[in-house]
Amino acid sequence: MSSGLSHMTFVVSDLDKMTSILTDVLKAEEVYDSGQETFSLSEEKFFLVGDVWIAIMKGAPLSERTYNHVAFKIEEQDFEARLAAIQSLGLEFKPPRDRVEGEGRSIYFYDADNHLFELHTGTLEMRLESYRKILDERRAAQ
Repeated sequence: MSSGLSHMTFVVSDLDKMTSILTDVLKAEEVYDSGQETFSLSEEKFFLVGDVWIAIMKGAPLSERTYNHVAFKIEEQDFEARLAAIQSLGLEFKPPRDRVEGEGRSIYFYDADNHLFELHTGTLEMRLESYRKILDERRAAQ
């Protein structure tokens, strides 16, 4: 049985560009930079976003984009500032998808290596409650 998430690793072509995304958009704290002294497959850096360990390693970008993504929780009051940080870095972001009322807002954006990230203001509990309400309304209408 797993006791939780250990870390996430992203292989990126430019460590500095990804460092900017992590520190400017996600407000990550950089805690390690291997420089030329590598202990793993390539140069790497480690960050903390809240208590989540994120590793980035130098390597080839993903060959294509998919909807596979990592979502980070943000507070509603930080939504516009995070969007502004994404725009200031010139990152491509997607228009928001249709959402069920009450499940929170999201910003989806790509890094230069085709990784998709989401910043989300909602929680699992909010989403499940929103879905429950819709299902209850549908059942009542039948």
